[in-house]
Amino acid sequence: MSDILILYYSRSGATAQLARLIARGVEEVSGMQARLRSVPPVAPVTEIAAPPEPEEGAAYVQLSDLRECAGLILGSPTRFGNMAAPLKHFIDSTSSEWLSGALTGKPAAVFTSTGTQHGGQESTLLSMMLPLLHHGMLLLGIPFTEARLSSTSGGGTPYGASHVAGTRGENTISADERELCRALGRRVADVARRLGASA
Repeated sequence: MSDILILYYSRSGATAQLARLIARGVEEVSGMQARLRSVPPVAPVTEIAAPPEPEEGAAYVQLSDLRECAGLILGSPTRFGNMAAPLKHFIDSTSSEWLSGALTGKPAAVFTSTGTQHGGQESTLLSMMLPLLHHGMLLLGIPFTEARLSSTSGGGTPYGASHVAGTRGENTISADERELCRALGRRVADVARRLGASA
């Protein structure tokens, strides 16, 4: 297995942009490739099922994507300091993968986008880590050996990649945020490659 699954929910597009940057980092590691997948929106009352494929962006995730990946990187915008409901809804459907240990021992990481600097980035990243721990995954963050982690004035944390989009999405992804996304992708891909080589 050489695919790193980058699984995200994005409503206004910022989280999807981060996912594509992380994918670039994954593919900078020889022999590794990114598999971008998204989750459909959810509503309190479902009147019409989501189409099997989104009109634009990454294809919707299937449980087989989890079984087939060499590593997993989860992304979500912040919703009151927590991951968005659509991503949580999908994670709640992974009991069979938990029972079978499909993700056990695989590297994992997380990323997020918020409207404001103090909009709950780190708590959102931590909320996404919890189910990954239950799945037995090996959590990776961004170490401070990445110089941009200390120089960023926007997003970027040791818990994972992030972006401060602005309350109306007016902020473009900064050079620091961009490089930290790529660094996170490279790190997960490199660890997955080394784990695969030692298996």
